[in-house]
Amino acid sequence: MSGRIEFQLTREQVERGHHQGACDADVEALANDPTIAEQFSRVSTDIMALELREYGAWSEEELQDRGANIRRLIWLACGDIQDNQF
Repeated sequence: MSGRIEFQLTREQVERGHHQGACDADVEALANDPTIAEQFSRVSTDIMALELREYGAWSEEELQDRGANIRRLIWLACGDIQDNQF
């Protein structure tokens, strides 16, 4: 990730957000966690879309969905942290 968006996750949250198999339900639960939701409340939809656009995986229409963008960013961050720190 580029560093435009910063948010804090515990190791347990990271492991919950990126694992073998489908992560959708776990990432959804993380997105609804009050401490995580509060952190994303300070990030604009435009900044999220700008960050995700660099991956080239989503259309412009898809990038307008704030909730989906939050889930995407959580999942990507969890994977990135696991790949680089654990």
